[in-house]
Amino acid sequence: MNEFTFWNPVKLHFGQNSIEKLPREVALYEKILIVYGGGSIKKNGVYDSVLQALADKQVYELSGVEPNPRVSTARKGIEICKKEGIDFVLAVGGGSVIDCAKLIVAGAKSDADAWDLVTRKVPALDALPLGTVLTLAATASEMNSGSVITNLETNEKLGWGSPAVFPKFSILDPQYTYTVPADQTVNGIVDTMSHIFEQYFNNANNTPLTDEMSEGVLRTVIDAAPKALKEPDNYEHRETLMLAGTIGLNGFLAMGSRGDWATHNIEHAISAYYDIPHAGGLAILFPHWMRHNLHVNPARFARLAEKVFGVERGERNDEEVALEGIEKLSAFWTSIGAPARLADYDIDDAKFDEIIAHTLLYGPFGNFTKLDADDVRAILTASL
Repeated sequence: MNEFTFWNPVKLHFGQNSIEKLPREVALYEKILIVYGGGSIKKNGVYDSVLQALADKQVYELSGVEPNPRVSTARKGIEICKKEGIDFVLAVGGGSVIDCAKLIVAGAKSDADAWDLVTRKVPALDALPLGTVLTLAATASEMNSGSVITNLETNEKLGWGSPAVFPKFSILDPQYTYTVPADQTVNGIVDTMSHIFEQYFNNANNTPLTDEMSEGVLRTVIDAAPKALKEPDNYEHRETLMLAGTIGLNGFLAMGSRGDWATHNIEHAISAYYDIPHAGGLAILFPHWMRHNLHVNPARFARLAEKVFGVERGERNDEEVALEGIEKLSAFWTSIGAPARLADYDIDDAKFDEIIAHTLLYGPFGNFTKLDADDVRAILTASL
């Protein structure tokens, strides 16, 4: 393993009716900004539950956070915080809402423009306190310090983060995911698995514990996913997927190693131009990234195939075993309704040059193996 320091200060309230913990968590605050998305929380009762828990507070609202959250929306939230003297921000929604709220709490404590925080021109050293009420199992933003923000003016979608934006607490009630549409549930499944893949493909030695943990979470998600899609209001299935989403990127699986993250970089570039669902892009790209980089460490891919997808080796070599595993991954994602080609989003090669330039903004990228322009073009072309 690589040497590492681990720190995660997020308090997790997990389970039925955990919203009852909210009043105690915000007892010291008076002016609270609620940040949420398109209004689904008003249809499923979450909004009313939150307002009831905040009945004795001054509550302000910012709605309309996009699936790929915009810096322009974060700026609106920052303006509210500064104008009204907000002392706590509560994100109610999925990863996009939480990502936007993280930029809001950092921007509220900075004189810099929000995009300068995202591009790291100005460090995010302080932030308003943040809490979350999760309604979609996917990103683990509820238990990490990362965020991804889109700037439509510059066609950029960039990841950033700061220890200052770790949520103080997160409330996870699987019941809040019952009404999540099937396509968004699929996106959450793909996102969870993709986060684990990004961490699984690393160059560290002697990582048996985190390997087994990653493989175990992946097997559990594969088992639970079709059941949750068939029975969307089954508490046990939703509970499993919700905890898997959090564990998928809260740092536990990355102890002692440094993940790749190249596929995420490529997807961010695609959705910066086409505004497609993040997980949809990952479902398309990841199998092609795997095939393209199989030669780097065939044994690693073969282990994934055997441990997670049940591929039997027989007399075959690592590459043959690995290829069957990649096919099984593609087949699984397709079976639950995830897209398989860029053409599924009516994307052709017209903007490949711009997309490639976006991925190489900071030079060759990826930690499992470095990708250059030719590599990115090959992966994109294979994904058409």
